[in-house]
This record gives sequence, structure tokens and C-alpha cells, in this order.
Amino acid sequence: MKTTLALTTWTEHPALINESRPVTLREYAQYLPAVEVDTFFYALPQLKTVQQWINDVSPDFQFIVKAHQSMTKHPRAVTPDGISLPEMFACFKQVLRPLLATNQLKTVLFQFPPQFDATVKNIEYLMKVRQWMGSLPIAIELRNRSWYRSAVVKSLVGYCQDLKLTLVAADEPNQIEASVPFYLATTNPNLALIRLHGRNAQGWNHPGQEWRKKRTLYRYSDEQLQSLSQRILALQPAPREVCVIFNNNSGRDAAPNAQTLQKIMGLHFRGLVPRDPKQLDLF
Repeated sequence: MKTTLALTTWTEHPALINESRPVTLREYAQYLPAVEVDTFFYALPQLKTVQQWINDVSPDFQFIVKAHQSMTKHPRAVTPDGISLPEMFACFKQVLRPLLATNQLKTVLFQFPPQFDATVKNIEYLMKVRQWMGSLPIAIELRNRSWYRSAVVKSLVGYCQDLKLTLVAADEPNQIEASVPFYLATTNPNLALIRLHGRNAQGWNHPGQEWRKKRTLYRYSDEQLQSLSQRILALQPAPREVCVIFNNNSGRDAAPNAQTLQKIMGLHFRGLVPRDPKQLDLF
């Protein structure tokens, strides 16, 4: 089992380059082997944009692509130009073609809204997602506690296994109602996915204008990262890969936390973009 690390976006992590400016994708890819791209959630990028991303990284680098908001039933989402939902899935897959051609798509992340609860209708929708996405790798992040009730969660795991869906283990302030517990299980033999949102209960539980920023304002301690490392190593059955995504971006803590976990686990990433001469570690 290999463990890889990723951050959400590449521009917001100045700690990687020790400079107070946006980080380029090429610079980011000198340190980490994967990135989560949220662009697709808001609007589908042009094919030439995706191709430019590929040009900026090494052949081993991979992308975790977030599904468009209409595909995850977000309440206020609208499909572009009034197209149907199946057509939206078809357009989405078209934009993924460059990543598929180079084998650089790690997975498509379907982050469902809190309103997406454990109902028969929504369970059936997960099957539609698999049908519309074909054989593409899919990870689902469920944000309603009803999925994790003791009478439901084991069936959920089995359902994900049958559909070859990676069930995301989300780390967030699980002591409040508007969050889910951290539940790490192997539902896909190829990939387990962990997303770390931080444990800022006060920011998470008080929606407002700055809510999206405040809720991920959190820095994991070394002890917490050590505990996470132990959970990863103990995962059974072990998947081929565990990918840990740091989404605690608000205070620019994601990159330092990822670097700490890398040291704790003794991770060495191969196939990175060669570092620029000024960034070489001489000592």
C-alpha cells in the first residue's frame, strides 16, 4: 500500500516555495504528486486549459477532479445552457479526455451537499452516477449524518464496494450536528481517500459571510497527524493507495501539515517535476 498526499488547489500554499505569492502548478508539482482541482465544480474548463495543466507537470502527476455542482445535486446548482443532467455528465467526461489519455486522473470527487441524505431516491442516484460515469474512478463524500447511522453504514460500505466507489473519510468537527464522523473503510481496492477539513467546531457551526473560510481555519498538531498515520497503516483490507487531501487552507496550514505528515510517515514521492535550481536543498 502506498500513501500519497495532495492539497486543494495549488496557488494557496506559499509555504511550499517560501515566498508570499501564489504558487504555480509547476512549482507545486515539484513537491507533491497530486492535487485536487475544484475548478470543475463551478464551471467546466476548456480542453486547452486541461492540456496546459498536463504540460506543467510530470507524467506521474495526478489530478483529483471535483464533479460539477449540478452532478452532486447542490440546491442552487444549474446545468450550463439548460442541458439535461445526463448531457452534463457527457460534457464533463469530454473535458476529462486529456487526463484519461495520459492516465493522470486519480479520481472524480463527488462531494454531495448536506441535504443529500440516506434515502432510497439518493441511493438510486448513486447508481445513476456510476452508470453515467461508466468505468471512470469515482469517490463520494457524503455530508449528512444519516449515512453513518449504525443501521445504515454497513450497507453503505457494501453498496460502494458493489459500485466500485471510493467512500471518502472526511475529518471535520464531528461532535456537531452539521458534520459527519471520520469513517475510514476500504470500499475500492485501488484507492482510499481521506479529506482533512480541520476541526474548527466554532467556525464550522456558525454559518455566515466568512463561513467557507473560517470553517477550514485549523492547524493539525503533530500528535493528531501521528494518530492519522497509525489509522492509515492499520487500514484493512489495505487498498493499493491511500491519498490524503489537506483542505485546511484558510490559514495556509495545509502545506505545512502535509509536509509534517510526509516526515512522520517517511514518504518519498518519485516522478516529481525537477526542482528549480534556487530551490535545491544543498544541505
